[in-house]
Formats: sequence, C-alpha cells, structure tokens
Amino acid sequence: MAEDLVLDTAIRDWVLIPLSVVMVLIGVLRYFVSKLMKGSSQVPDPKIVKEGQVIIRARNLRAGANYIPAKSFRARKAYYSNEENGLLHVPKGQAQNPQAQMFSDPNMAMDMMKKNLSMIIPQTLTFAWVNFFFSGFVAAKIPFPLTQRFRAMLQNGIDLSTVDVSYVSSRSWYFLNLFGLRGLFSLILGEENATDDTQRMMQMSGFGMDPSKTLGAEKDGLDIVQHEWALPKFEQRAEAVLRKLVK
Repeated sequence: MAEDLVLDTAIRDWVLIPLSVVMVLIGVLRYFVSKLMKGSSQVPDPKIVKEGQVIIRARNLRAGANYIPAKSFRARKAYYSNEENGLLHVPKGQAQNPQAQMFSDPNMAMDMMKKNLSMIIPQTLTFAWVNFFFSGFVAAKIPFPLTQRFRAMLQNGIDLSTVDVSYVSSRSWYFLNLFGLRGLFSLILGEENATDDTQRMMQMSGFGMDPSKTLGAEKDGLDIVQHEWALPKFEQRAEAVLRKLVK
C-alpha cells in the first residue's frame, strides 16, 4: 500500500517556488539572448516559399475536394499531379540534398549552431543546478490519482516503490516546467517566442528532410482522393426553397 507523506512547507518555500520562478526567468532570459544572437534577417529562398505554398494549396484541395464539381477537381488535380509539368512532380535529377545545401551556406550553419547552443547550454546548466541542490526532494503532490505508469515520469530521482504515484520529485518538477511552460511563455512573450523546446527538438529531429519527398507524399495523397460530389443538385434545391419562401 502506498504511503501518504506530509510535505514540509519549507520544501514549498525553498524548492518548489524557487525552482518554478527560476525556470520562468531562464526562459525569458533565453528569449532575449536568442534575439541578440539572431543574425540579420535574410530573404527566404523563393523556391522554398513556392514549394510551401504549393503544399498548402494541395492540402486545401484534398480537404475541399467534395465541394467542387468533378470536372473542376480533375482539372486542379492534373494541374498539381501531372507527370510532365505538375507542381507537385519533382524530376529525379532535380532533387536537392538539404544537408549539402546547408553546408554550402555558412550563414545557415551558423544560425543553426547558435539556436542549438541557446537551447543546450541553459538546459545543461539548469539541470546540473537542480540535480546538485534539489536532488531527492518530494516537491509536490498531484490532487488526483494516477496509475503506476506515471511513476518513472513523476518520481525521477526517488527510488521508493512505496510512495504514492501522485507525489512529484524535484527533478521531475524541473522537467514538467521545462516542457510545460509554453502557454505561460506565449502569454508573456507572445505566440512567436524562442523558448519552445518541444518545437525546437522537433525541428532538430526533422532537419535534413528532403523537400522533394514532401512534394511526392502530397502528390500521392492527392492521387488517391476519390471525388464524391457533396452538393448534388444544390442549385435546384436552393431554388425550390427560395420559391417556397416567396410563396
């Protein structure tokens, strides 16, 4: 049976609150440091912008395919997925290696390195600080029951199987603040802030993706769409309704 613990108020005053305040201040500081390290605004590549707009338009076509006539859908589908000159068709010889493109542009590589440093260095120092000063504390308790699957996530650094899963260790509280303060930073700094670690990790994991593969995947998705006219005889039905209202 899990044991119930009585948390000392000193832990709240000297562990929980300072850790949360420090995480917020570090996030705000990283935002301004990232702005200082950010290079001069560069003009985006027109080809990349065009490919992005084409993908968005193709997705809109797939989403609203059933709300346009079949003839119009076939014409738009051929415009995008034609094997000769379709916008989504990328010849094999024109596919570019994004990693080679990055290494050919030193400014792009430097910006990538600055972004990685602004994320990795503060996280490393903060985690070392938390691990040195606050390791082993039970900092908080979640006011609802949880299953045993949450123990590894909420009780990092505490090797006691008898403690209830709803208790949160100081190290786990650090990780919860690290990945859970996006909404607060959006209110303080705006939607386009530089402190979203989850988004940065996704960008780093997706770095090196071939844009030609994205166009090819969108082309395949558009090819398998089956058109079903969602508004059969809509004009006739609307005319009948209007005539009833006039009468």
